[in-house]
Amino acid sequence: MASTVTTGKRPGYGQLLRTPGVWTFLLPGFAARQPFAMLTIGIVLLVQHTTGSYGSAGAVAAVTGVSMALFAPQSGKLADRFGQRAVLLPGVLVHAASVAALTSLALADAPLWALFAAAVPAGASVPQIGPMVRARWAAKLERSPLMPTAAAFESVTDEFTFVVGPVLATALCTGVHPAAGLIAEAALTLAGGLLFAAQSRTQPAVRPLTADSAPRVSALSVPGVRVLAVAFLGIGSVFGGMQVSLTAFSEEIGNPGANGLLYGVFAAGNMLAGIACGAIAWKSSPRRRMIIGYTGLTLAASLLWSVHSVALLCGLGLIVGLCIAPALIGGYTLVEPLVPATARTEAFTWLTGAVALGQAAAVTVAGRLADAHGASAGFVVPLAGTALALVTLLALRSRLAPRNPGRIMARGVGHRVPVAVD
Repeated sequence: MASTVTTGKRPGYGQLLRTPGVWTFLLPGFAARQPFAMLTIGIVLLVQHTTGSYGSAGAVAAVTGVSMALFAPQSGKLADRFGQRAVLLPGVLVHAASVAALTSLALADAPLWALFAAAVPAGASVPQIGPMVRARWAAKLERSPLMPTAAAFESVTDEFTFVVGPVLATALCTGVHPAAGLIAEAALTLAGGLLFAAQSRTQPAVRPLTADSAPRVSALSVPGVRVLAVAFLGIGSVFGGMQVSLTAFSEEIGNPGANGLLYGVFAAGNMLAGIACGAIAWKSSPRRRMIIGYTGLTLAASLLWSVHSVALLCGLGLIVGLCIAPALIGGYTLVEPLVPATARTEAFTWLTGAVALGQAAAVTVAGRLADAHGASAGFVVPLAGTALALVTLLALRSRLAPRNPGRIMARGVGHRVPVAVD
């Protein structure tokens, strides 16, 4: 039954979370996405332990990221066409088996090519829980001014995952066993993914093709999605470059356990900014907020290579994290007005895949630089990735104009009208 979003109060998290039916997918979705933040760092820590090389560890993690980036949009396209449950059930089984194989090969000192071979299905089968949750929000909040709040809420959830995930994986790998992080990742993916798949009533409606149906549009055919994908590649370079470089920095100072703290502070900055973005009634458009946030991100990333103390790196990492959230939230918010409903899961997976691809490239390059020149050289990667993406974003920002800007963006989130929420 539809309910109405009232105008008596400024829409915020409380009103968002009172949307009927959302808790049935939020809680399983949170559990299911938790392992996503553990995968890359788990691979880096295990392979670096067994090979002694950050370059090799980064390369294996990169293969996983590239594989995910290539296959994630196909997973999203299949979910739009056949339903999320039909994609998730086999996906989580394949992922758990692939990660188990990769872990076993690494512990057996298998050659690097064997690790690459196992990394391909491990990345290709990563469950796209975040995009699927965002697609469920978009279906629930069609044409609602609560969509920016939902995007902010998802960013906070993602970043809480990236606060907990890397810290948990690092603690398991350094305190229990080098393989413990990946073992936990596989187990959590299997359990959480199956639980989320069981919530079939809240998945977006599947619209089968008929003789009278309009042809399905690929999300990547939308110019704005391609611009957003480039921007998200740059954000991925920050995540990947920070993961490897912070690990290498912690090793250089003789305190490996500091890695979890440093990355946790970085992710906490993103989470705090995400909370603020959802709580404030913005009058500026998501496109403007994204460009401003991205500019700040590039400036903050430009200083990482010059920092050589834990305290300063914590502070600067916090600032970098604070700048990521506005860029991510702005980009995800723009998907709803830019992309037809029949291609939104695919669009979200293109953006998630772009982050993974940028992260994979950054892990590889930062790993090589850290091996050859130390952790400071690895921090150059986030600077280069964000700078190139910012230039593209500024040059092509007109392509981020919504199909019907008056529908949401012209109002701004500070001027609400009653809308129906399914």
